Amino acid sequence: MRRSRNAKVVATLGPASDSAGAIEDLFLAGADVFRLNFSHGTEADHAERVRTIRTLESKVGRPIGILMDLQGPKLRVGTFADGAVRLEAGAAFRLDLDAALGDGRRVSLPHPEIFAALSPGTDILLDDGKLRLEVLSCGPDHAETVVRVGGPLSARKGVNVPGVVLPMSPLTARDRRHLAFGLDLGVDWVALSFVQRPEDILEARELIGDRALVMAKIEKPAAVDRLDEIVSLCDGIMVARGDLGVEMPTEEVPIVQRTIIRSCRREGKPVIVATQMLESMTASPVPTRAEASDVATAVYEGADAVMLSAESASGAYPREAVAMMDSILRRVERDPQYRVLLDGQHGAPRATLADAICCALRRTAHVINARATVSYTRSGSTSLRAARERPVAPILSLTPSIDTARRLTVAWGIHSVVVENEASDEASMTELACEAVVEEGFAEAGDNIVITAGVPFGVSGTTNLLRLATLSRKAA
Repeated sequence: MRRSRNAKVVATLGPASDSAGAIEDLFLAGADVFRLNFSHGTEADHAERVRTIRTLESKVGRPIGILMDLQGPKLRVGTFADGAVRLEAGAAFRLDLDAALGDGRRVSLPHPEIFAALSPGTDILLDDGKLRLEVLSCGPDHAETVVRVGGPLSARKGVNVPGVVLPMSPLTARDRRHLAFGLDLGVDWVALSFVQRPEDILEARELIGDRALVMAKIEKPAAVDRLDEIVSLCDGIMVARGDLGVEMPTEEVPIVQRTIIRSCRREGKPVIVATQMLESMTASPVPTRAEASDVATAVYEGADAVMLSAESASGAYPREAVAMMDSILRRVERDPQYRVLLDGQHGAPRATLADAICCALRRTAHVINARATVSYTRSGSTSLRAARERPVAPILSLTPSIDTARRLTVAWGIHSVVVENEASDEASMTELACEAVVEEGFAEAGDNIVITAGVPFGVSGTTNLLRLATLSRKAA
């Protein structure tokens, strides 16, 4: 089951893709990682999806990644006596902690953390940014505002406070319960919503430990302001363009997307571009041309993966959406300009043995026209550093750990294989590598491959060996 592309596809599961047959269809159409959105569905629903994915994994003989996405704090106004009101531009409007039903002059905002962070002049956005209030005065339990952009407002609509770091954890009590449940299920990645500060990543790591990798969702301007610190602490990043588009001007989102991708490329951390990529395919069997261009842009910029949300979770054409995503990725990667852009975006390696070896791997693979690069890895770090280099030849990652193989499914260009027999010396390493590239369909007799590993064998973080090999007829 080798993919004929480097960028990966993340597909969200939901009511439209719940059955074993539907999940298998999505995998065969091109899904590499399945996302479980814990904002929706029951724990029983998600447990059944995990069981189905693991059964499919055994059937197809390929590692499949599972990403659990935590909801995070949801900031919402309270309810109204008449169901809804209309706020007129220039009118006064009060937000407070009073649980009484709201009207056209006030409504409850049951989040004291927001009032603690407000100051006069702060903007408050309601209903995905459709309405905008400006704070005139505030206290620990209220805010007097003036409506700058009006419109209808109904109960439980969302609240955003752009440009303000709110004194609250990204993990609610509900998230903590879901996290413990997901870790027990054996998810591979945890996507953390509402990240504002590097400290949010450290808080999540204390709970997760080494049971899964941490993916920070960048959806708030405060996180963008401290992007490099957050990237350095997490294992991967998701560009969550939906909330970003609410909290900052729309025209800024493409610039921020590119900035995030470049930061992740520099650090060698996987980055997923998400939200509304093929949105029209929730109701149409084909996307708009603009959506196809959007997906292509993410790939040209060097993203590791692109993600489908409602398109595969609740849309009318989940399989077609995945197949379309797969088709766009493959077509972009055949464009000669794709390689030119990837090489032009290449950052300088760090002054480490691993980066020196992986940098040499990329250049050597190009010079000798290698059909594959092979990396031995226990933790996944060697393969990720190789992926950072974006070599022309595909990366065959050999690991004794199924957990590592699953976690690497989100990373650019990596084809993971779990090996039962570990290399004990350079000769056995070369033999295993040659056998693996043939068995996985990467090369045949006479082809060159480049191998990287660490000595002593079996010790994580010791990448220090580069080996060239030509496949013999015996290996092939």
